[in-house]
Amino acid sequence: MRIHHFQHVAFEGLGSMAPYFHSKGFQLSATHLYLDLSPPPLDTLDWLIVMGGPMGACDESKYTWMAREKAYIQKAVAAGKIVLGICLGAQLIAAVLGARVFKNNHREIGWFPIQKTEQAKTSALAEVFPQQTEVFHWHGDTFEIPRGTALLASSDACAHQGFTMDNRVVGLQFHLETTPASARALVENCGHELDNSRYVQTAEEILADGPRFERINTIMAALLDRMQANNS
Repeated sequence: MRIHHFQHVAFEGLGSMAPYFHSKGFQLSATHLYLDLSPPPLDTLDWLIVMGGPMGACDESKYTWMAREKAYIQKAVAAGKIVLGICLGAQLIAAVLGARVFKNNHREIGWFPIQKTEQAKTSALAEVFPQQTEVFHWHGDTFEIPRGTALLASSDACAHQGFTMDNRVVGLQFHLETTPASARALVENCGHELDNSRYVQTAEEILADGPRFERINTIMAALLDRMQANNS
């Protein structure tokens, strides 16, 4: 299996997904878009994973590579590839599927629970997510749910936390891949966003509890297992 990911900043990579894929013997590659590098031909990959980043999904004028990235994501979806988007990645997938991406009412950073929706209970990912579970967030934007997709989860701060389409395209506003090291990197590089607002925790709260990361990484592994099984 050939896994390719788009990375938008040096400090936000695959997190716990990297050792998961290595344990399966999958082939990993990446396009570091912030270096203005070009992705490989679409027929050389099976999965496309679109990671997060501090930029917005509508910032083409500031990031010259973003329009090309969106076109590639759109082609990957149309070609039947498995496509997974995390945070900004989910927003980019939503945008190419015709949905609006916009500022959320609240910035949401830290550990907050999500609730599984009724639509999620009838999807192929139904067994992946508990009815309610605490996950890691770091975002200020959100998206409309694209036409033809199912809403997976909501939180008090953000109604649209994820969607799925055709059992192979998944967008998650929240993070399941975050490790203690990647959370520290976010704090170091984006700590100015910790503004003490209603749904923003302190750096100490974010980093305090190691088992939290293990729990979300376990859910991420279950999600990847399910996506693979659904498309094998």
